[in-house]
Amino acid sequence: MVSSPVPGSARSAVEQLLDRIEAVEPLVNAVCTLHPGALAQAERLDREAAAGGVRGPLHGRAVLVKDNIDTHDLTTTAGSLALADAPPPSRDAPLVQRLRDAGMVVLGKANLSEWANIRDESSTSGWSAYGGLTRNPYGLNRSAGGSSSGSGAAVAAGLAPFAVGTETDGSISCPAAFNGCVGIKPTVGTVPTTGVVPISRSQDSPGPMAMTVRDAASLLTVLAAGGTDYAEHAVSGRLAGKRIGVPRTTYWGYSPHADAAAERALTLLAAEGATIVDNTDLPVLGDDVGEDELLVLLAEFRSGVADYLATRGGDVPRTLRDIVDFNRANAGTELAHFGQSLFEKALAGPGDGSAEHVAARARGLAATRSGGIDQVLREHALDALVTPSYPPANPIDLVNAEWSAGACTGPTAIAGYPLVTVPTELAAGLPVAVSFWGTGGSEAALIEIAHGYESARNRSSGPLAAPTFPTFV
Repeated sequence: MVSSPVPGSARSAVEQLLDRIEAVEPLVNAVCTLHPGALAQAERLDREAAAGGVRGPLHGRAVLVKDNIDTHDLTTTAGSLALADAPPPSRDAPLVQRLRDAGMVVLGKANLSEWANIRDESSTSGWSAYGGLTRNPYGLNRSAGGSSSGSGAAVAAGLAPFAVGTETDGSISCPAAFNGCVGIKPTVGTVPTTGVVPISRSQDSPGPMAMTVRDAASLLTVLAAGGTDYAEHAVSGRLAGKRIGVPRTTYWGYSPHADAAAERALTLLAAEGATIVDNTDLPVLGDDVGEDELLVLLAEFRSGVADYLATRGGDVPRTLRDIVDFNRANAGTELAHFGQSLFEKALAGPGDGSAEHVAARARGLAATRSGGIDQVLREHALDALVTPSYPPANPIDLVNAEWSAGACTGPTAIAGYPLVTVPTELAAGLPVAVSFWGTGGSEAALIEIAHGYESARNRSSGPLAAPTFPTFV
């Protein structure tokens, strides 16, 4: 006989999530693989709790993991059919083992932009050949962002209270902003990337997504496992005395909707005791910095993906060239909507460790660290910077190249620095957000500021209204 779930138990919560997924998942398509043993995981954790074995504050809570992160009991595909039939990885990524050690229920894998959006310059965020197209719960014709599309959409749609994404440049921040949830991109190296399908060792950073800053901070504590309880910093009263800079050049001015919401955020921050220091602009990053970033990403991807593929069993590609050849042989599915121009550039470009790669990386760090973020923070004695995150989500387009008016993520991505994204309000029915920037290792301070802002927003206008899954916005 199967026992009935105890109200408030992990099993009860997982059953409710599975019911929610059954009802809503056909609309948003955020979960590409459900764990067949999710209920069994929950029941085991309930037995542990009943015996006094609660592992921590997230014991029994469910989490979705982006499908470029290794799980020993679920397939890991990076969204590609090239890995779809391979056996699961031989072991969990260390970050997944940390989730399990904390007593979390791995509910399944979240869809993503295929290969974390490093395949083509004209890709569609949220689409993968394996998982299909993820849609925004606030407007089903709108992008869920990328590349952690499924992670952001699933949290916003109530399919899971927690999700793990990965960011190289915008891949947590964008889906957090587009879907109206909180995303934390930690300092590179804070969360291990072993067992994560790579783009760039210089910029890759797994991180948490949740509906509140405190929940995201709690998940970051588990993922980082560094002894810092980040949730302890999501408390009231920490905004007073904080100096927050506003770099208007480049990072404001591209979206009236995002700007208006961010201006209201500045008012709330000031009312809570923060000192707003306006026009604390960063040096404008020229096209050459973007070109250097792309060179670094492609060089490190070519070598890194081969190293990753060597860990996988079965009949899978072993090199980037093998992946390119697989896609050409399966063009009707893999190349149905866009090509693989970035893969081809990576094959033709400088290698990892080449003089070109080393020089490009050094120039990027100089422009974004000592000559960028750190310079501005130091000159104005700032604790953080704040900007609009992204404009409201663009319409999905599987025909024409994707385009966005602007974004906030470039300098922190190249520098490897943290970014905390918090929703502000709905603009024309779609979420907009602000992002708080800091220097390396400043997650705790950013969480204090972000939580203070979120609390002030809740008192002023309340949390964002829940999505209603309209067909068209």
